[in-house]
Amino acid sequence: MGAVKTKRMPRAVREQQMLDAAVQTFGQRGYMAASMDEIAELAGVSKPLVYLYLNSKEDLFTSCIRREAAALIEAVRAGVRRDLPADRQLWEGLGAFFAHTSQNPDGWSVLHLQARTHGEPFASEVAAMRAEIAAFVTQLILAAAREAHHDPDLPEREVAGLAEALVGAAESLADWANATPGVTAREAAATLMNFAWSGLGNLMGGRPWTPPDSTHEVSG
Repeated sequence: MGAVKTKRMPRAVREQQMLDAAVQTFGQRGYMAASMDEIAELAGVSKPLVYLYLNSKEDLFTSCIRREAAALIEAVRAGVRRDLPADRQLWEGLGAFFAHTSQNPDGWSVLHLQARTHGEPFASEVAAMRAEIAAFVTQLILAAAREAHHDPDLPEREVAGLAEALVGAAESLADWANATPGVTAREAAATLMNFAWSGLGNLMGGRPWTPPDSTHEVSG
């Protein structure tokens, strides 16, 4: 009998298998502590093959960041139905965000903890992802303003600031939710929605909070 021939795995499939192993290793052990030997063993391939496909540890980590960032952005965009009222759009977007980060904790760790703390070029990759999500949230807030008023009087910079604040809160809450046993994605989304929409609702209704007279403020 002749030797049994095994079917070669397509390169794209093998590469995703390596990236899966890398995300798990980087997410759980951190960029500095993770080794290419560990990643290769977890992926079921040789270390030279990892280098052949993905060049270096830095390139491999960058590929992980890009893949996980694209997946998160796609999840959030796919979660929002434009035919819904503005509050429902924001709710669905937050739900999609927290569902994705809870279902992919290693990927979220790579994006929010590892990539942001190891300098360039990793931080720039995450910054680009964050900017895209913030721009998307800005559009949701503008849609809410248009729904509340035919001619909304919200300065562009204020809307951008609100979006940045909301994204920052979502990031911190995702960390907390993933680290706190029993907290579901739906609960996390509801927490942020209650926190954000009460303020946004007042703003859209023409009832913004205004700072007190500066003469009564205590200087630091």
